[in-house]
Amino acid sequence: MLIIPAIDLKDGQCVRLKQGLMEQATVFSDSPAEMALHWLAQGARRLHLVDLNGAFAGKPKNESAIKAILKVVGDDIPVQLGGGIRDLDTIGRCLDDGLSYVIIGTAAVKNPGFLRDACVAFPGHIIVGLDAKDGKVATDGWSKLTGHDVVDLGKKYEDYGVESIIYTDIGRDGMLSGINIEATVRLAQALTIPVIASGGLSNLDDIKALCAVESEGVVGTIAGRAVYDGSLDFKVAQQMADELGA
Repeated sequence: MLIIPAIDLKDGQCVRLKQGLMEQATVFSDSPAEMALHWLAQGARRLHLVDLNGAFAGKPKNESAIKAILKVVGDDIPVQLGGGIRDLDTIGRCLDDGLSYVIIGTAAVKNPGFLRDACVAFPGHIIVGLDAKDGKVATDGWSKLTGHDVVDLGKKYEDYGVESIIYTDIGRDGMLSGINIEATVRLAQALTIPVIASGGLSNLDDIKALCAVESEGVVGTIAGRAVYDGSLDFKVAQQMADELGA
């Protein structure tokens, strides 16, 4: 079970939002690269970057911060990025810069042809971010709720050839209210590709609950606010996950 620290980028800073609201941003660091080094030193085996400005603008906006992170991380661990990735040229640039995976969210729902093309052009590098509330997928920085069912879309994207799916319960994101295990497992059981849980991770009980369903295909979780405000010790959490996984 991978615990994957998130570095959310807004105006070049490392921040955390509550339920995706830009006006609810808490700044945790002026140097995202230093934050990346911190998580590396703590034993992180993957990093999750989100370009928040990019998610709302529809194109990457924090490229200098992202490149600075990739420079300090080097080839040590994979880094994945989501937020504003809406065309093949952007994906190509991201991978050329050193990113291991790009995460496609809104564009996957609105333009499935683009997602299919991306999977063909960059096999093994495309992750889909499915953000949902009450089982229905949201788009556009979570501002619009669609009628699409999470499991139905997950199956379609699996057929396209996506590497994995990050499933976020947006009602829980940044609220430290616990992972929605039931909904995450429901999606994982319907697919053969890995699912990464996101939204609401708060304590070691969540880690135990996730490790208990790892065999269903839930391979990791995004760690956000909990590891920044100290309610979850990242190093302890990853060690526990390793022990339970063993």
